[in-house]
Amino acid sequence: MLSPDNRTYNRLLRALRCLGERGFALLKGRWRTLQHVTLSPGRIGDIARAALVLTHFEHNHLPAIR
Repeated sequence: MLSPDNRTYNRLLRALRCLGERGFALLKGRWRTLQHVTLSPGRIGDIARAALVLTHFEHNHLPAIR
């Protein structure tokens, strides 16, 4: 048995990981051109972030901006 602190930590980590995995699944399905990009790893991160924002915008998953 794990302690309550460890279980809580694991639950929070699992929830965050789920969001990231869902985002990458959306990117892979929606932006197939990202599979063929031959840029440096430093530059592809910026492009992937922009594509993820656009995908979230498209699916109305962006948090409300106040």
